[in-house]
Amino acid sequence: MTGRDGGAPLVPIDPSPIVILVRPQLAENIGACARAMANGGLFHLRLVAPRDGWPQERAWRSASGADRILDAAQIHPDLAGATADLHRVFATCPRPRQVIKPVLTARGASAELHAILRRGLRCGLLFGPERAGLDSEDMARADALIRYPLNPEFSSLNLAQAVMIMAYEWWLTTDETPPHTLMTNATEVADKAELDNFLSHLIRELDACGFLRNAPKRPGMVRNLRHFFARGEVTQQELRTLHGVVTELASGRGTR
Repeated sequence: MTGRDGGAPLVPIDPSPIVILVRPQLAENIGACARAMANGGLFHLRLVAPRDGWPQERAWRSASGADRILDAAQIHPDLAGATADLHRVFATCPRPRQVIKPVLTARGASAELHAILRRGLRCGLLFGPERAGLDSEDMARADALIRYPLNPEFSSLNLAQAVMIMAYEWWLTTDETPPHTLMTNATEVADKAELDNFLSHLIRELDACGFLRNAPKRPGMVRNLRHFFARGEVTQQELRTLHGVVTELASGRGTR
């Protein structure tokens, strides 16, 4: 199996930065990077002097359907050629280097990339070889460095992980997914009228069975019940179930 039998119908979401893998060593890692790019809506890939040549079928097998990114990848013999048509270049750099350049987090770099691309300029993201990362000559071609704020005692990442972090931050900058949602499936969140109807049903049966017989404590107990059900988003299906529970308990009380 070559890995090219299917693949997701990926197309460029432009404007977006170009991911440049500098002297990547393993085809499997290139494929994993393409997969990470697809997760974050990145499409344009350039390979600089891949160690084992190109194409390598193992890359498609590890791309998990991100075939079109690999199909469209450009190959360059050196970094100068890979960045010649770009206006701004950012380089990921996990280790301290004796250079003086602006240093951004992945989130900060993503915001800046969006701003630069909106001006009609072309940008690239450099990722170094698996073993040693970018060398000093590579970084000399970058306008700024990107360092991920990770555990200082262990900040080691593989190549695909490094690309995934940047792709995630790129996507997140404009993503409008709310930070909190309630999965209700086929039902809906109950409105206050539905909740009041259920509480009336519950309190009526609690009065009938004598649970609320202590008159001085009754108002506080009723409030506690109301607070309990008002704390979260109760769904209509949950209320129907609870109505059934209360009705069945009341029926059982009459039988006993």
